[in-house]
Amino acid sequence: MTILPVILAAATEHGIEDSAQVDGGILDTIFKILHDFGVEGPFLLSQIISFCVVAFVLYKFAFKPVLVTIDERQTKIADGLRYAEEMQVKLAEAESQHKEIVQKASLEAQQIVNDARAIAEERITKSSQEASSRAAEIMTKSEQQIELDRKKMLAEARSEIARLVVATTSKVLAKELSSDDKSRFTESASASLVDSSN
Repeated sequence: MTILPVILAAATEHGIEDSAQVDGGILDTIFKILHDFGVEGPFLLSQIISFCVVAFVLYKFAFKPVLVTIDERQTKIADGLRYAEEMQVKLAEAESQHKEIVQKASLEAQQIVNDARAIAEERITKSSQEASSRAAEIMTKSEQQIELDRKKMLAEARSEIARLVVATTSKVLAKELSSDDKSRFTESASASLVDSSN
């Protein structure tokens, strides 16, 4: 309840109805009502001054530091939110860089694997070709060696057969053959062997 309705109610009780009286005597009525309630001017003035001093002291030493602290906390909160946003941006950038690095590493690893496969295939092909070449060389040398051995064996067989023909002929004829006869029989036997081997 405010004081103005109380004052107006008290004024109507005292019978102030004339507007001329209201203008001139309203202040007297207000002072009388205030006096009836125990409100005195010097007291009221000292209370107003005390209230202003208390309000000033509270503002200076209580509200102002609290407001400063609130402002500092709001600033810290705003800084924290801004820092969190910056960190989110940096985290997104770091994740992007991480994905890029992983992708590059994956591509490099794939390239290394492909290169290793190509090198392995090249080496296998080269080794296979070298082995085929060596095998062909060995086969050629073996064939040459076989041919040489065959010719040597044929030569040995010719000389042995010629010797046997000469020995057999001399026994069949029961006489000693001359060197011309031996040569002629040897050549004849060799020619027969050459014809039969071809």
